[in-house]
Amino acid sequence: MTVKELAEKLNLKLFCGEGGLNREIEGGYTGDLLSDVMGNAEANHVWVTLQTHKNVMAIASLKELAAIILVKGYKPEEETIKQSNEEQIPILGTDEEEFELSAKIYNLIK
Repeated sequence: MTVKELAEKLNLKLFCGEGGLNREIEGGYTGDLLSDVMGNAEANHVWVTLQTHKNVMAIASLKELAAIILVKGYKPEEETIKQSNEEQIPILGTDEEEFELSAKIYNLIK
């Protein structure tokens, strides 16, 4: 499943990074502790978080993540948007909680 397909199925808002919408998703990781995500997320995963600052892009780029999904109505900061567009790693958003969204993603991609 691509990032674009996931976004359409879950009615996620695209904030930035549209150049990466055709990336294939192979799994997901949910967490807000950056060191935990850095140590455990894998390439081509989507990352579900409430973190909005530019450091999330450093992690996403390092780990070659497919996309970042912000929950609870959070929106990315301007520097984060800029880096997302440069690196073509989509940042999507929803008003849902992490737990509910993670379950939906799991059911769609497994």
